[in-house]
Amino acid sequence: MEEKWLLCVIAVAVSVVVALLYDKVIERSFTLGRAASGNMDNVLPLVKNTIPPLTSKKHKGQDGRIGVIGGCQEYTGAPYFAAISALKVGADLSHVFCTKDAASVIKSYSPELIVHPVLDSPNAVEEMEKWLPRLHSLVVGPGLGREDVLLKNAKAIIEKSKSRGIPVVIDADGLWLVAKEPSVIQGYQKGILTPNVMEFRRLYEAMHHESLDSNDPRGCAQQLSIAMGNVTLLLKGEEDIITDGNMVLTCNQEGSGRRCGGQGDLLSGALGIFSHWAFSSSAEATKGMNPALLAAFGAASLTRQCNRQAFHKHGRSTITSDMIQEICIAFKKLFES
Repeated sequence: MEEKWLLCVIAVAVSVVVALLYDKVIERSFTLGRAASGNMDNVLPLVKNTIPPLTSKKHKGQDGRIGVIGGCQEYTGAPYFAAISALKVGADLSHVFCTKDAASVIKSYSPELIVHPVLDSPNAVEEMEKWLPRLHSLVVGPGLGREDVLLKNAKAIIEKSKSRGIPVVIDADGLWLVAKEPSVIQGYQKGILTPNVMEFRRLYEAMHHESLDSNDPRGCAQQLSIAMGNVTLLLKGEEDIITDGNMVLTCNQEGSGRRCGGQGDLLSGALGIFSHWAFSSSAEATKGMNPALLAAFGAASLTRQCNRQAFHKHGRSTITSDMIQEICIAFKKLFES
């Protein structure tokens, strides 16, 4: 009888240990990247928690002052799309730091933007640095171009922003700079990179010196984030993969098959303001989740929803300007319903 009793006790103990181990495995499985359907339900409420309420007690600038570094003679649309999208999402002020040739063109697109024609000036870094105390986040890359002097100035202002703890979103030609000099953002926990497939391949191969495994984008994204010092990545694609190396989220908010130039700029501008809100939120509001992940998830979801709505109206004729016009309704649907 005593032996049977002892065996029963052992069996129960083993069952408890196995159950605990199983729970840990499941928990870790979610932490390292459970597929997206659950993430939409779990993460969107946390994004909502970071969005500041609109009240009459606030003054201009409290809900976000965003800077966009980019805009040269060849590329004037991209910085405009990024800066105006930040405003449409809810930023109070949006600055564009561009070259002298681009400034008048960008100003002509909208009177809403504050445009600084300093990016190619001899004292560009000093001119931009004096604005940093007034900015809550920085978006680097839309329409930047690849001229050495512009990349050099962009690199310097990223370094200045890091020293102030300002969230930095890097897209487009800013990612070209990162591929050449990863140390410019490596290890910065308030940095967020937003590569498309080709930009991701370039970054991955620059860091790993080996070919990208296209059959495992989630794993490769996680590896690249770790190699970059756990900088958050938002890999744009059929599904947007978002990771800080520890957690992997997948955003599969329905969009459309239409891919028009400029929608990545909408994403980066939206991410600029979402990142400010997320990093300004309390740990209670974010439930301890990395604010950069929440910001990226919010911006990706919003961009996809804008794409879906615009495509419903315009079909193959959809352009980024159509998507920007959908920001208000898309934002309400996702974050205020």
